[in-house]
Amino acid sequence: MTEWLNVILQGVLIGGLYAMFAAGLSLIFGVMRLVNIAHGDLIVLAAYVALMVTQTLGLDPLTSLLLVVPAMAIIGYALQRLLLNRTLGDDLLPPLLVTFGLSIIIQNGLLELFTADSRKLQAGAVETMTYQIGPGIWLGLLPLIQFVVAVAVIAALQVLFYRTSLGRAFRATSDDPSVAQLMGLDTRHVFAMAMALSLAVVAIAGVFLAVRSNFDPAIGPARLIFGFEAVIIGGLGSMWGTLAGGVILGVSQAIGAQIDPGWQLLAGHIVFLVILAVRPQGLFPKVSG
Repeated sequence: MTEWLNVILQGVLIGGLYAMFAAGLSLIFGVMRLVNIAHGDLIVLAAYVALMVTQTLGLDPLTSLLLVVPAMAIIGYALQRLLLNRTLGDDLLPPLLVTFGLSIIIQNGLLELFTADSRKLQAGAVETMTYQIGPGIWLGLLPLIQFVVAVAVIAALQVLFYRTSLGRAFRATSDDPSVAQLMGLDTRHVFAMAMALSLAVVAIAGVFLAVRSNFDPAIGPARLIFGFEAVIIGGLGSMWGTLAGGVILGVSQAIGAQIDPGWQLLAGHIVFLVILAVRPQGLFPKVSG
């Protein structure tokens, strides 16, 4: 019994990371109906930016967030303003094709600059510290920080979306870009701000991914799949649903791995397909805030 409690606890904690993978994806789709195929590769890009910052300035990975987050936000704003805004319209295919091409460019660019060798960020004692919270039940400090940060990020996005003028601009533009533009909103700027916010969240996810496990230029598509599954399980447009989706995915993978190590990813995919078949709108679809 204790062993299974440990497994579920670890699944919940890794679910926080999956929720951060998914939050930026959900935000972008909610605001501009854009499915960003390059999202996973941008997470990996953030990990490599953190690697350069830590190696160049000698900062620890968590402190490097102070530089990586604004850097990725600037990249996101420029990417949307200069490239992706040109592809938006009634047809969903152009942004899909452009972000697919962007994914290939990022992967090959990272491969050229950093080779195919896997890397990992070292966070020191934070990685190994654990606390006993019950008989035979242990809680790692790093996974706990990761989960708390994920909850804080989701809460901050929820407050921003429903309690700030920028959030009102996001919602107005999402509901009807033409009307929002007539009311004086610069939709190009609003979309670019949404992408900047998405990549700021991506930066946090990328740094935690790089501290938790090895990474290389080719792992982006798998992170994209985890993000998509968490978004769909939770319900499109629902931030807290995204967190729940990440936790459900993490727990199902942990249980699958406990039964048989080869079942880890398969278990997550099966749970995703079952939920999609039974409740296509997700468990917690978007409600008014």
